[in-house]
Amino acid sequence: MTTTSDLRTVLDATAEAVARDPKAAAVTFAADSDLVGVTEVDVHIGKHVVKIDEPEALGGTSLAPNPVEFSLAALGSCQAITYRFWSEKLGIRIDRLHVEVTGDLDVHGVFGLKDGVRAGFGEVDVRVRVSGPEPAERYEQLRAAVNGHCPVLDIFTSPVAVTTSMTTEPSGTTRA
Repeated sequence: MTTTSDLRTVLDATAEAVARDPKAAAVTFAADSDLVGVTEVDVHIGKHVVKIDEPEALGGTSLAPNPVEFSLAALGSCQAITYRFWSEKLGIRIDRLHVEVTGDLDVHGVFGLKDGVRAGFGEVDVRVRVSGPEPAERYEQLRAAVNGHCPVLDIFTSPVAVTTSMTTEPSGTTRA
């Protein structure tokens, strides 16, 4: 189990490594997804496999959370981790942290039922509850640092260049 002092060591070592070699700051993440059921998907992320599905109301089996729920989970967990990183960096004690994320989505856009309706979230709300011995101003300083450095929040709030492509294979072809 990583302790707070271990985390501080990792953060300092990362900063030193990037200072020595700025190219070390560039990291690539990847996820590969295979449709394995009607709406069931196995996502391979490094050595992990995560299952994703749709609720029954959207044709799935509710075997696992759906992709938009995972996006909210990614945002909430990234906020929590970024709070931890920045609390260490700023020397702000956190006794308890809870992040609640909700998103409003109109399925008119998802299913093409109405022109001009966005397929993704129209609005996302992130609510953070933090407790600890610091004055409110210190936690507000922490919140500002987190919101300026949380990578998943940045993905949600800033345009990201996305390229899509597709190849076709004859039926019965398997991929190695």
